[in-house]
Amino acid sequence: TSNAPRIEVTVDRAAAAGHGLTEAAIGQIVAQAMSGSRLGQVVLDGQTHDVVLHTGAPPADIAALRAMPVPTARGVVPLDAVADITEVQRPVQLTRIDGSPSITVTGTATGSNIGAASADLRSRLDALDLPAGTTYTLAGVSADQEEAFADLGLAVLVAIAIVFLIMAATFRSLLQPLILLVSVPFAATGAIGLLLVTGTPLGVPALIGVLMLVGIVVTNAIVLMDLINQYRERGMGIREAVIEGGRHRLRPILMTAVATIFALIPMALGLTGDGGFVSRPLALVVIGGLFSSTLLTLVLVPTLYTMVENTKERLRNRRAARRGTVLDTDDTSDRVPALTGQNTLPAG
Repeated sequence: TSNAPRIEVTVDRAAAAGHGLTEAAIGQIVAQAMSGSRLGQVVLDGQTHDVVLHTGAPPADIAALRAMPVPTARGVVPLDAVADITEVQRPVQLTRIDGSPSITVTGTATGSNIGAASADLRSRLDALDLPAGTTYTLAGVSADQEEAFADLGLAVLVAIAIVFLIMAATFRSLLQPLILLVSVPFAATGAIGLLLVTGTPLGVPALIGVLMLVGIVVTNAIVLMDLINQYRERGMGIREAVIEGGRHRLRPILMTAVATIFALIPMALGLTGDGGFVSRPLALVVIGGLFSSTLLTLVLVPTLYTMVENTKERLRNRRAARRGTVLDTDDTSDRVPALTGQNTLPAG
C-alpha cells in the first residue's frame, strides 16, 4: 500500500491537564475545526440532509493548525501548547483485524510443491526479528492445503474404521479383520516410497489416493482369507487350508493388481494433459501401494493367519483338557477323528 502525508496530533497529557483539558476534549475541538460537528438531520423536498455546525474555515496548513486557538479554563491557548503536531507518512488505506492494523503480502509459488514452499517461507519468517506484538499467519493456498490434509487424514481413519466394522460383521471375528488391515500400512509404505523415488510431493491428490488404497488393498486379503475359512469349514487343517487358499487365489490376486497398475500407468506418466498435476500423484500412490500390499498380502496375511489360528487352537485345547475333553489339535493335513461314546471291540 502506498503512503501519503498525514498530520498527526499527539496530545501532551501533562500540558493538557495543566490547562484543565483531556485528550477527548482536545480531539473533539480539532475534529470540529476540521470537519464540523454533526447536529442532526433535516428533510427538505423529500430528501434527508445532515446538519453540520462549522465555527469557521478549517486550518489551511500545519502552521495554521498549530496556531489554532483552544479554549481552556485559563484562557485561549494555541493547539501546539497542549499537543505535538507533526507531518508523517501513513498508508492511504489501513486494514484492521480484530482492531489491530494488518497488512497482506501475496505471492505465487513457482513450483508444484506447495508444502515445501510453505515450510521454507515459515522458516524464513521465524528468523525475522519482528517488533513486539507483531504476528504473522500463512493463508491462501497454504492454509487450504493444511485444512485439506487434516480433513483427508480424518477421512482415512473413518474409512479404516468402517472397513473394520464391516469385516468384523462378515467374518464374525475381531482378530481376522485386524490381520487384513495389516496390509494398509504396508500399502502406505509402498505409496510413500514411490513418491520419494519419483520426487513427487505429498499433496491433496496423493492423500486422495491413500484413501482409495484403504478399500483396494483390503480386497485382495479378503478374497484370500474368505477362501481359507471355507476350506477350514470343509474340514481341512490350518496349514493345508492356507496352502490351498494361497494356491487358488495367487493368480486372481496378481492379475487384478497387474491390471490395475497397468491401467494407471498413463496417469502416472502425466499423459492426461493439464490435469496431470492432480492425476499423477494419485496414480503413483495407488501403484506403489498396490504393488507393496499385494506382495505382502500373499506372504504376511497367510503367516499371521496361521499364527493366530494355531494359537487359538492351543488355547481351546488347553481349556478342553481342563474339562477332561479330548479335541483335535491337528494343524496339518493329517486329521485323526476323536472317538466318543463306548469303544466296540471286534468279536473274536
